[in-house]
Amino acid sequence: MKNPSTTDMGPENPCSYQRETLGDLPCTNISIRRAARRLAYLYDEAAECVDLKATQVTLAGTIDQMTDVQTALGPTLLELAGALAIQISALTHALRPLVRDGLVALQPDAQDKRTKRAALTEQGKARLKQALQAWSAVNHRVEEVLGPESAGLLRALADQVASDGFLLAYRDAAERQQAK
Repeated sequence: MKNPSTTDMGPENPCSYQRETLGDLPCTNISIRRAARRLAYLYDEAAECVDLKATQVTLAGTIDQMTDVQTALGPTLLELAGALAIQISALTHALRPLVRDGLVALQPDAQDKRTKRAALTEQGKARLKQALQAWSAVNHRVEEVLGPESAGLLRALADQVASDGFLLAYRDAAERQQAK
């Protein structure tokens, strides 16, 4: 993505920045990021007891959820990145400490050796189980403070925004707006 120059400024350019209008605009991104940082801090505190970060617990938990119970076949890195709504480069960066510490193993796919699959090691499964006990306590407290209805709405809206359907609808709206 190119950096906008001063000649690119204007209402037709979504990268333009006009200070006088930003203050009047309720920015969803700022609100969500601020809330996400607060929640991440609380979940990081919980994960400290097993020497993990909240992002690592999420990553390990997602690998665990996506692992086929019958075959013990873990997700491909592409499937995992898609489930987490992150780029593959960010995923490989996040996996490094888990692989280094022996919590996750990366294995070539049986059919396509270029494709790697992620799997929790026995140590990774044990550490995840410990982390989820502390995680659960935080999750219950957040639910209690927000109330079940608000907490459910927050999760539903976050899941909606993270969905492929939202991304497609957003891009469709942008195309319609440009066509005007």
